[in-house]
Amino acid sequence: MALGLLWLGLVLLGALQTQAQDSTPNLIPAPPLRRVPLQPDFQDEQFQGKWYVLGLAGNEFNKEKHSQFKIYSTTYELNEDNSYNATSTLAWNQTCDHWLRTFIPTLWRGQFTLGNIERYTGIQRYILRVAATDYVQFAMVFFKKIYKHQEYFKITLYGRTKMLTPELKENFITFAKSLGLTDHHIIFAIPIDECMDE
Repeated sequence: MALGLLWLGLVLLGALQTQAQDSTPNLIPAPPLRRVPLQPDFQDEQFQGKWYVLGLAGNEFNKEKHSQFKIYSTTYELNEDNSYNATSTLAWNQTCDHWLRTFIPTLWRGQFTLGNIERYTGIQRYILRVAATDYVQFAMVFFKKIYKHQEYFKITLYGRTKMLTPELKENFITFAKSLGLTDHHIIFAIPIDECMDE
């Protein structure tokens, strides 16, 4: 009898482990921050303003699932305390949707954490790190979040215009691959005009 209960317990435990593995995505591990460059001598006033999201790469993106990814914009507005209000504007269901977040500076210039994080259910940590920018044409920004004990990361390719040059595209692909991503995880935006001039 005791042996039968032991076997039943082991079978149930095995079934639960299999179910847990199936529900957890098999993600490429997020790189440690020390492997992600940080823009030297970051200039917060020059970084502020409107950026278009031209490309995304991350461990939860894939070309099949996100093939209809459309360009959107994010505007960074610098506050007196050197935090940013970041407003993203995107076309969604025939309307222009706006999403506001605040990013608080850390000890490292060019690295920020998400403000009011307790408002975002399940997010335990969220970091924004400006990896590279020339302030006038492009920026590559690294984001890392821990959501329900799982690490996710993405790199966003920003442009001051909606134009994506071949050189910028190639540099973005090289950077994403240097952090362990593959072509499968790198997507580029479909250009649209809706909501872009708000």
